[in-house]
Amino acid sequence: MTSPEVPSVPVEAVPGEFDSSKRAAADAGQAILLDVREDDEWRLGHAPGAIHIPMVDVPARVDELDYDVDLYVICRQGGRSIEVVKYLTHIGFDAVHVNGGMVAWQQLGRPLVAEGDHQAKIY
Repeated sequence: MTSPEVPSVPVEAVPGEFDSSKRAAADAGQAILLDVREDDEWRLGHAPGAIHIPMVDVPARVDELDYDVDLYVICRQGGRSIEVVKYLTHIGFDAVHVNGGMVAWQQLGRPLVAEGDHQAKIY
């Protein structure tokens, strides 16, 4: 899913390593991968080092993000992340939507981790 007024990148363009600590990411000049899926989706599988803030919680938890780093926003396929990027760019963040979301992430064979003792999967 894409939107012409929202900055977007393909999964291939997303950096390979993230630090889930916003201060460490800013100090290292790194980017943050913000996963805006629901808790149950996150538990099934997510990118290592991603920050998890469900879409509905982003406005209340925006202080957990850093204005000094690039934010790559991802969801399952793109609908939620587009809306979050619209909001974040409106309030001054450098945020981009990741085309294809975590489905494309898994299809490309990018690393996944899961909570618990099951194999990570998105679909």
